[in-house]
Amino acid sequence: MGIVKISDPLHESLRVASQALSRSINAQAEHWMRIGMLAELHPQLSHSELCQLLIRAEQEGGLDLARLAGWVQLPKAKGARA
Repeated sequence: MGIVKISDPLHESLRVASQALSRSINAQAEHWMRIGMLAELHPQLSHSELCQLLIRAEQEGGLDLARLAGWVQLPKAKGARA
């Protein structure tokens, strides 16, 4: 865990959004960072599709940047053909 310095206006935006969405300020900041990271990695996806990607990642054990970015090949299922 580290410290990230952000501008006062962005912190205020985080505070407002976190209250509106019932998240902590840190959780809201992390959500925005994940969405932004995924938007840069997958610019063809809509916000809704990015959120679905996050949900699927969570169901599969959590966000794995290397896997989502395609940097790591997933093991093939037994009996799967190339």
